[in-house]
Amino acid sequence: MALHSEQAQLSARIDAALPQTQCTRCGYPNCRRYAEAIASGQAPINRCPPGGAEGIVRLSEITGQPVLPLDPVHGNEGPRRVAVIDETWCIGCTLCIKACPVDCIVGASKLMHTVIEADCTGCELCIPACPVDCIELHPAPSAKATGWAAWSAPQAETARSRYAWHQLRTVRSERENDERLAARAAMKLADLAAHSRLDGDEALARKKAVVEAALARARSRAPG
Repeated sequence: MALHSEQAQLSARIDAALPQTQCTRCGYPNCRRYAEAIASGQAPINRCPPGGAEGIVRLSEITGQPVLPLDPVHGNEGPRRVAVIDETWCIGCTLCIKACPVDCIVGASKLMHTVIEADCTGCELCIPACPVDCIELHPAPSAKATGWAAWSAPQAETARSRYAWHQLRTVRSERENDERLAARAAMKLADLAAHSRLDGDEALARKKAVVEAALARARSRAPG
């Protein structure tokens, strides 16, 4: 138990030293998961391009691991960039909004979108999500600086908070969608029961099994 607690504390310290861009370039779905992998010895400390060389030094001081060059497989250190949407081509599909891990893209279905530059982490995740290729990365105001020189601790904390909110919003949206589907499935079950005399027993059983499976999936994803 003590070992688990120590590993959790180490993971938290590592996570606090990461830039929180949530770019997934390290091979993990977010900065927290990468921190946990480092703390458990499953990942090295040199997989974070946004943190750059200084980030590796920070992680080395926390973990006691030797300083290593940034692994080029996961990207290269470079000036910070931010996403820019060409609004003349934007079709308002909202796919980039769903892909942005820090909710810095504003817009609505069938309306043009725009990026809140100050909150953009340059993660690039919105680019492959766009079906019309109207998103590009442009140099940020601090374009000459790289790594932590181009990304401050307050910016990292803001990104962490926005990512946490994005996760909560996503879970809530999925739960609400599951509840809508469950309600429709329940109505379908009631309808099947009302028309049971019109179908053979075997056909009715198959239909009920499909609907009940949908209900079970919805219940399994519901909180609590």
